[in-house]
Amino acid sequence: MSTSTEHVDDVPQNDGTATGDPHVSRETAPSLAWAPGGLPPAIDGHRAALVASVPEADETTPLAAQLAIDARRRIELQGRQFPRPSRTRIITVANQKGGVGKTTTTVNIAAGLAQSGLKVLVIDNDPQGNASTALGLEHRAGTPSIYEVLVEDEPLEKTVQECPSVPGLYGVPATIDLSGAEIELVSLVSRETRLRRALDAYLAGREERGEERIDYVLVDCPPSLGLLTVNAFVVGREVLIPIQCEYYALEGLSQLLKTIELIKAHLNPELRVSTILLTMYDGRTNLAQQVAAEVREHFPDQTLRTTVPRSVRISEAPSHAQTVMTYDPGSTGSLAYLEAARELAERAPQRADLG
Repeated sequence: MSTSTEHVDDVPQNDGTATGDPHVSRETAPSLAWAPGGLPPAIDGHRAALVASVPEADETTPLAAQLAIDARRRIELQGRQFPRPSRTRIITVANQKGGVGKTTTTVNIAAGLAQSGLKVLVIDNDPQGNASTALGLEHRAGTPSIYEVLVEDEPLEKTVQECPSVPGLYGVPATIDLSGAEIELVSLVSRETRLRRALDAYLAGREERGEERIDYVLVDCPPSLGLLTVNAFVVGREVLIPIQCEYYALEGLSQLLKTIELIKAHLNPELRVSTILLTMYDGRTNLAQQVAAEVREHFPDQTLRTTVPRSVRISEAPSHAQTVMTYDPGSTGSLAYLEAARELAERAPQRADLG
């Protein structure tokens, strides 16, 4: 098997905690002992044999070590079918701090799930419309969008578009009109539950029409705790919180958790913080290692083992109206998000609440 040299910003991510390979960190080491995801034993055995054939590398060759990690991830993950949930999982991706990777996480996790055989719907609930851009959705002014659903009671099915680059991935775009929705929602009846009612009606309608069930719904939120985010919390049954591996990212986490508790108490008792994903991880810095360790110490059950590294490829992908999954499938960033998607799919959907 041959591997090509990865980008400088994608190597290596090391926190000094070795797992087998003395240079491979706990933050990046592939988890090769997970459930086979429904593959026949012969195929899974063949994967295991290929993984075992990848040569080991030590701390004297950090680039080779990262390439070995990526090779093992590529063998383990690409072409694998992820297990379908017993019912539609509705996950709100939220963090009121900007720049922590909410939209990037939403679209790439969604693409990873869809590429692995699942039906996924992304709702872009952020007026910036970045998720719509990354998915290649039409979102010019006047396009039927989430604004019409929230403010004008338009059926959600009239706004759904299929992602052109990933089969099985659908999206509801956000247009510039959504920037005024916070003010317009204030005077509307049931302003906090409008998105939930629209999504429930859409999913029920698909079932009545005999259409294939949506396995995952991911809702991208704006970097605030306004009515758009409240609607996203009310529609969700789970919350996924991306946390940038820097100190400021931790400061707003307690306020976010308090807001989620209020939503749970008054509007959505089903809501649970099920998943935390560490993003923009750079194991070459002590700060990233400390932030990762602190998050894992406080939220051991919710934090995914996979971390997402800083990556130029991840940042470049939206400028080509793509996720990194289709822009550069073999890159370290793409493989990290695919592994995170697999871990999300294989973990139990209902977790103990953080409260």
